[in-house]
Amino acid sequence: MKGAAELPFVLDASVTLAWCFEDETTPETDALLNRLAEDAAITPTLWELEVVNVLLLAERRGLITESQAARFVSLLTQLPIHVDSAGADMGAVLAAGRHHGLTGYDAAYLVLAEREGIPLATLDAKVRAAAQAAGVSVLGS
Repeated sequence: MKGAAELPFVLDASVTLAWCFEDETTPETDALLNRLAEDAAITPTLWELEVVNVLLLAERRGLITESQAARFVSLLTQLPIHVDSAGADMGAVLAAGRHHGLTGYDAAYLVLAEREGIPLATLDAKVRAAAQAAGVSVLGS
């Protein structure tokens, strides 16, 4: 994994998926996408599965086509988004989830941001509140 100076924010699936669905895009999510032209982001390993799961559900519901999902995944792989190879600290994720009332999935993003000492980009209100309570800067709306 690269140093925190090269990974200026943790990216969660809520922001990522807003880029796929026009009705979820905001000026803030567009700004985060544009920020990736200059900066990089880091995600926990579960991010890939969360993104794929939402895309599969969207396909099944007729919200996007298979080719749109494949194109979106292809575009994501071209962005400077680094998947954290260190893995989750299960004890820290458990403690954060318990303390902030988060799912293990959401707590993993928070713990990664805390560990790296970088902001967290999320659209999830509960994750935003937990990050702010933990002293982690939050990006997004």
